Amino acid sequence: MTAFERAGLALLHRCDPERAHALSLLALNLGLAPLPGPVRSARLATSLAGMALLNPVGLAAGYDKNATAIAALSRAGFGFVEVGAATPLPQPGNPRPRLFRLSEDRAAINRFGFNNDGAPAIADRLARRTKGPVPVGLNLGANKTSDNRAADFARVLATCGPHVDFATVNVSSPNTEKLRDLQGPAALAALLAGVMEARAALPTPIPIFLKIAPDLTPDDLAQIAEVALASGLSGIIATNTTLSREGLKSANRGQAGGLSGAPLFEKSTRVLAQLSQLTDGKLPLIGVGGISSPEDAYAKIRAGASAVQLYTAMVYHGLSLIPRIATGLDTLLAQDGFNTVADAVGTNRCAWL
Repeated sequence: MTAFERAGLALLHRCDPERAHALSLLALNLGLAPLPGPVRSARLATSLAGMALLNPVGLAAGYDKNATAIAALSRAGFGFVEVGAATPLPQPGNPRPRLFRLSEDRAAINRFGFNNDGAPAIADRLARRTKGPVPVGLNLGANKTSDNRAADFARVLATCGPHVDFATVNVSSPNTEKLRDLQGPAALAALLAGVMEARAALPTPIPIFLKIAPDLTPDDLAQIAEVALASGLSGIIATNTTLSREGLKSANRGQAGGLSGAPLFEKSTRVLAQLSQLTDGKLPLIGVGGISSPEDAYAKIRAGASAVQLYTAMVYHGLSLIPRIATGLDTLLAQDGFNTVADAVGTNRCAWL
């Protein structure tokens, strides 16, 4: 991390976390953050559900909720970028404060509640972007007041799908009441059938991923894997934030919402490894949760992930973390004799089961 970046992070950490989030997006769009461009190498090149990635390190949904900084983020070193979540109608989300730093734990708790500008506004921004080598996807959400939340995901996809490279069905946010109930097998199968119907109607069908919670039992995971394999999904993202507060030290540990960051690493990686075993290589997996170093990203890949995503670690390490993880991952793969990321996927899965 450069002295400039260290000073910028120190300044942002003096602000309310949500205001700091907005200021970081503004700084990106004003060109105040150094952007190295995508990190690439023959070893890092990855195929994910038919998408060609320059490297397997992606941005998780939640940072650029309204697709306002896509151009800058595509030059930050990521191999792919996910924006959103978007809902059919604009909604303000939950009352503030709703984002909390847990600095001692290198973590965060949020209870945003899918605050966003709504699918039409986000679709307009996505339609105006200049497409480049970094795929851009959208996280699909449901309105809190919707009479048919399951149908909301298909509505957002129909509106925004023509303008993105992939989409993610997010039924795992803990911040919309009863949303996680849609992870049950019958409800999930019906929801995904509607999403896949909307996908088939797009001018060009795109990969559809499912993002799941880390707070699932082995039986829950087995049922989700079965539904995912039967539904035609392109892959699973494991995992979203957790409701667990085990082992936390920070003063904000009692806040309601989803916990992300370093404490989630082991839990999310165990879920990832279980899914890898359940799906037996039939679906690509994206590993998310607690990644803050090349070693963390490598561990996710060896546990079964074809690609990874991160977000919270940037709060503590800045944007320079992204090229550092990608280049460090390249080195780790080479040290162990892997010629590609795909060669390493799942090679240490048993250690997490």
